[in-house]
Amino acid sequence: MADAPSGSGFPLVRPRRLRRTPAVRRLVAETRLHPAELILPLFVREGAAEPIPVSSMPGVVQHTRDTLRKAAHDAVAAGVGGLMLFGIPAVKDACGTAGTDPDGILQVALRDVAAEVGGDAVIMSDLCLDEFTDHGHCGVLREDGSVDNDATLERYAEMALAQAEAGADMLGPSGMMDGQVGYVRRALDAAGYQDTAILAYSAKYASGFYGPFREAVESTLQGDRMTYQQDPANADESIREVLLDIEEGADMVMVKPAMAYLDIVRRIADLVHVPVAAYQVSGEYAMVEAAAAHGWIDRDRVIMETLTSIRRAGASSILTYWAVEAARKLR
Repeated sequence: MADAPSGSGFPLVRPRRLRRTPAVRRLVAETRLHPAELILPLFVREGAAEPIPVSSMPGVVQHTRDTLRKAAHDAVAAGVGGLMLFGIPAVKDACGTAGTDPDGILQVALRDVAAEVGGDAVIMSDLCLDEFTDHGHCGVLREDGSVDNDATLERYAEMALAQAEAGADMLGPSGMMDGQVGYVRRALDAAGYQDTAILAYSAKYASGFYGPFREAVESTLQGDRMTYQQDPANADESIREVLLDIEEGADMVMVKPAMAYLDIVRRIADLVHVPVAAYQVSGEYAMVEAAAAHGWIDRDRVIMETLTSIRRAGASSILTYWAVEAARKLR
């Protein structure tokens, strides 16, 4: 900044005084991260005898039931606030039967984690059919291959009850079906699960950043999901989706992905009066890990910078595969 005009009588203004030392920077920081704001996505594979690395996501694995319990324990010990579970069944079919089977891998894993850390972290479950269907779409298909919205809602209601019964504190409807939050909320309430919360994937974009996740859940998707996920060109549409989900009973809303959509996070956070989450997705994680592996960036610094940017944009919770690592740094 330039000196004050000569003869003005004002001293030289020096904003750099508040950047001079780490202690001063901590004192005046406008945005703070806390471990309790972080949510760790976890994958568990039916029948796995040992953890299976996800090649496109270094450090991320498909867990066995035993290693999942240990990972949940370690996350809670680090102070992580939430655990989002994804199940990979041994057998997939057109209707995603394993997703509603009380003995399906996701329901079994929810019971395991609830027994291990219940009450010490929010236990969440992904409520979608794509991990369980042999076609890889998020819903039931018509004969022409299109997704049947209303038939899918019935399956989501069944999944919601199975997951709530298994011990999930919060469900994450992520399929972007019209009316999914209201349908799930009514099913939960009617079955006596009024206290089970809903974290709605309200602004979920048809993004190119999901590739590594599809490896992690062994997706068989052919084509894309552009007919039901949001167009990356649209911003006002996300506001409509969020407001609809809140009206239908969402307790929290989410933007996914995070970093390419920080403008959406900011707009939603400024507008609504429920907590706003953002999902730092697999492609974001993989890009940083790949660049760091080549020595092109400072890995630790970039991890914390990306998380801070999401928090600064207005997210109150962040789903990130670095949740445990970041939480340990923050403590």
